[in-house]
Amino acid sequence: MTLEQLAHSIADWGMERGITINGDARTQTLKLMSEMGELADNIAKGRHQAAKDDIGDCIVVLIMIAELIESDIKECMEVAWEDIKERKGYLNENGVFIKEGDVE
Repeated sequence: MTLEQLAHSIADWGMERGITINGDARTQTLKLMSEMGELADNIAKGRHQAAKDDIGDCIVVLIMIAELIESDIKECMEVAWEDIKERKGYLNENGVFIKEGDVE
C-alpha cells in the first residue's frame, strides 16, 4: 500500500467512526498532544518499538486534523516542503536547528 493509499484509508476510517464528522480540529489537536506525550515518554525511556505505534498514532491524528480543516495530509506536507526546501541552517550542539539568519 502506498503512503497516499494508507492516508486515504485512515481518513475513511476516521469518517466511519465520526471523528471527521462530529469532531473538530481543537479537540483533535488536544488528542495529538496526548499522543505526543506517549511518544516522548517512550523515546525518553528508550522504548523504540513502542514509539513506532506512538508515531503512527500521531500521524493518524494529524490526518484527522487535516481532514477537519478541509485539507489532506499530502497537501499539508507539500505546504511544509515548499516552506523548508530552500531553508539553510544547522543543528547546533544542543540539538536546536538554527535557521540561517537566526541569532544564536
